[in-house]
Amino acid sequence: NDLVGYGIVVGLNGTGDTVRNSPFTEDSLTHMLERLGVNVQGEQIKPKNVAAVLVTASLPPFARNGSSIDVNIASIGDATSLEGGTLILTPLKAGDNEIYAVAQGTIIVSGIDVKAQGARETRGSPTTGSVPNGAKVEREVNYDFNRNQMISLALRSPDFTTAARIEDTINAAMGVPLASMRDPGTIELDLRGVSDSPARLLASIENLPVEVATPARIVIDEKSGTIVLGEDVTISRVAIAQGNIAIKVRETPVASQPNPFARGESIVLPRSEITITQTGNSNIAMLEPNVTLSQLIAGLNALGVSPQEMADIIRSMKAAGAIHADLVIR
Repeated sequence: NDLVGYGIVVGLNGTGDTVRNSPFTEDSLTHMLERLGVNVQGEQIKPKNVAAVLVTASLPPFARNGSSIDVNIASIGDATSLEGGTLILTPLKAGDNEIYAVAQGTIIVSGIDVKAQGARETRGSPTTGSVPNGAKVEREVNYDFNRNQMISLALRSPDFTTAARIEDTINAAMGVPLASMRDPGTIELDLRGVSDSPARLLASIENLPVEVATPARIVIDEKSGTIVLGEDVTISRVAIAQGNIAIKVRETPVASQPNPFARGESIVLPRSEITITQTGNSNIAMLEPNVTLSQLIAGLNALGVSPQEMADIIRSMKAAGAIHADLVIR
């Protein structure tokens, strides 16, 4: 079950929500303080160190009271970073509007946001984070697993070859035709007439070795710049050209002052200088048909491309029909 909740993060170093753009943050902080016995009615609060967030989590199967689960945090106001913040006790509800878990803890942020006078640098997403084992399960989903006589095994990645191998492996190990493939993503187990309990039977089945048919796939995580390529990725004959263009914008304000004893005011006039340069030489590489994963990586590295540029090249190759793999972009 997917869980979601609304909470607030405190302890930020001046990177929280502003009252003008996120008035709900001030209301949430006021209500929280009142529940703790602090009267702030009529007081003007400027919560620069507080941010309103949405908290999401997934309740795993067979989770019991007191179990810990991971939670993800995302800012919904205009906070610039959640780094160093602490999530305050937040109830997490499911689709039935019942509370199943409560989250609290220190947030881990993978992105960074550095700001100085006249300059700012952001890497990743500093307004999202996570709290490992940050939620405690408060409500169980009652389910008697051992009452099942028919069990369906769902494959995370449906595949005819893998499903057929699972069916053959289970039936060979059990000595009776318990398993039958219904479709490439489902294996049905008929437990009628089996003396062992369903839980014990699955404990012996889940350790059976099965060779999984791995599809050719490339996964690109645009948020972190991570690229994962499967072993069976091949490409057709294709030429790749790549060049780097650097654009620099420099602001140099100029102060203009009136003459002495004149009825004028000092003003600051903007002055911008834009420079466009091309770094490095434009390279072109020819990749032959049926190039393997190692050759593809070596060819892209030979061009000196960054992970972001490599992702753009892979997308272009997929659009051109030169790459033979499923492309997954997150």
